Amino acid sequence: MTPATTRRRADAERNIEAILDAALARLGRDPSASMTEIAKAAGVGRVTLYGHFPSREALVDTLFDRSLADADAVLGAVDVDAGRADEALARLVRSSWRVLDRQRTVLTVALRVLGPERVRDRHAPVLARLERLLRRGRDEGVFTAAAPPGWQVTAVYTLMHAAAQEVDEGRLDAAEAAETLVSTILGALGGGAAGGGR
Repeated sequence: MTPATTRRRADAERNIEAILDAALARLGRDPSASMTEIAKAAGVGRVTLYGHFPSREALVDTLFDRSLADADAVLGAVDVDAGRADEALARLVRSSWRVLDRQRTVLTVALRVLGPERVRDRHAPVLARLERLLRRGRDEGVFTAAAPPGWQVTAVYTLMHAAAQEVDEGRLDAAEAAETLVSTILGALGGGAAGGGR
């Protein structure tokens, strides 16, 4: 690889990061911000922007991928095998909320641009981890077996996203959301009060 090629590649990577950072900031202020506004905020021309992201959907898709990678790193560090399943779930919900609270803008835009089904599909690894934990809790007797595990996963996923929407609309304080989610989710699953593991 020639020095010129290396330089062009490094410039392209810098432009991509600048575009994604600008998109996150701009969409955070205005979820309907145009590609032109994002290009201006990133300090690049429209040709450069569209060269990397041929559509708004492609840009949001990449931004969403980046947020999911961040979420996976944080949630992967949560030990869901230690202690009782309800305590592990409380830890997972608290960590999930911290990530979701940081990424609420990306979620809002992704739901609009990519649609709820694609957003849900992209959460598959996280939801699979959650389902394993819920099955363990059912085996331990701390979660009810009255509803199918898949439905319980959907309930947790829906409550997490509902909390983000409530915070966005000013009906729930972001600082209180994690504990509200823990008590609501454990209550719905038949789990006890798992206050530990904060």
